[in-house]
Amino acid sequence: METLILVGGRGMLGQAIRRRAEVDGRAVAVLDLPEFDITDPQAVRDGMPAQGWVINCAAYTRVDDAEAEPYLAFRINAEGAGNLARVCAERGQRLIQISTDYVFDGTRAKPYVEEDPPSPLSVYGRSKWEGERAVRGAGGKHLIIRSQSLFGSGGRHFVGAIHQRLAAGDGPLRVVDDQVSAPTYTPHLADQILRLADARAEGVVHVSASGSCSWWRFARAIADLVRPAAKVLPVSTAEFGRPAPRPAHAVLSNARAEAITGHRMPTWREGLASYMRDDT
Repeated sequence: METLILVGGRGMLGQAIRRRAEVDGRAVAVLDLPEFDITDPQAVRDGMPAQGWVINCAAYTRVDDAEAEPYLAFRINAEGAGNLARVCAERGQRLIQISTDYVFDGTRAKPYVEEDPPSPLSVYGRSKWEGERAVRGAGGKHLIIRSQSLFGSGGRHFVGAIHQRLAAGDGPLRVVDDQVSAPTYTPHLADQILRLADARAEGVVHVSASGSCSWWRFARAIADLVRPAAKVLPVSTAEFGRPAPRPAHAVLSNARAEAITGHRMPTWREGLASYMRDDT
């Protein structure tokens, strides 16, 4: 097995990939700030091993903050991805770039397939789409994996925030009910990423939990496991009010990934149950 070079390997998804890779006995090199900065082209050239598959988990993911910090979001998500892609192309290394459902506008009633044209609504979504374009434009072997609504150990996420508020007895909770997603447990995503890597998949592939739910429904499912009597009130996006626009229905189709790997992605409920059992 080739060495895996995990860029942004100390983040939530990077940690999940490292743990899954080590179970398989794979050699893993973790690169992350402050030692390794993808926005510095020379640092990328000097600091990245010249052998092994590169998986780029590094990203600016603060969706609302990106509206006020577009330069930083594009510098990391677009320019940084391009820096990695160019070095990989020069060396003949394969690059797996992690992207997002936020490249879509959420107006499609059906799950998005890989051929659907991106139309991002937010600065974050546009920066990730430009990152995809930079990876393709570098001309090297690459796989772009779009996922969504991640949760797991080692990072900040919706499940952790709701769980904390429920455990503290906060309430009632107000949660948006007109945005639909497929919350994805990072160990499940990490497993499918490595399956796709081993299959030498290329191009664009969507990977997310099976099924979908609104954020209110997801919060209600969390409450049912933590404090069933808690009040969780549905509100509209307009009522909630956030700086960044979000896609209303950006569910991703897993059909291509599952055809390549022969492996079905677990449902969001299965992911939530695993998180509550293993990570809380």
